[in-house]
Amino acid sequence: MAKGELYEARVEAWLLPVLAERQFELVDVEYVKEAGVWYLRCYIDKEGGITVDDCEVISRLLGDWLDKEDFIPDSYILEVSSPGLGRPLKKEKDFLRSVGKDVEVRLYRPVDRQKEFTGRLVSFTADTVTIAPEDGEERTFQKSEIALIRLAFDF
Repeated sequence: MAKGELYEARVEAWLLPVLAERQFELVDVEYVKEAGVWYLRCYIDKEGGITVDDCEVISRLLGDWLDKEDFIPDSYILEVSSPGLGRPLKKEKDFLRSVGKDVEVRLYRPVDRQKEFTGRLVSFTADTVTIAPEDGEERTFQKSEIALIRLAFDF
């Protein structure tokens, strides 16, 4: 397990009971480097949506704990936020909640000269995702081929 994954796992383990007390959901934790800067991002949600005040409370609690534990040697920026409309499907619970809904699938490499597909999420396994596009037959993709899968939304 890479150091970033270890940091993510440790933060997730600490956050889960803290969020459960408040009836919040942990959507994801990521430790990523962007433009030379490390970010520790925590995405949280709750029924009815997360507020700025919710994010502030969790950010303060998490920041205090991180300062005390001091297990991340790099300097980083802590961000706590809502997953937003473009919320990716990553965990089994995300896929379960999304079966029957329209999703966007972006692949690492083209299939039939196409990298983006939209359709109703029909099913999933640990290794695959099956969607039903409006204009065609069901398509099954290996999760290892998928760069991003998220709920589709119309404006």
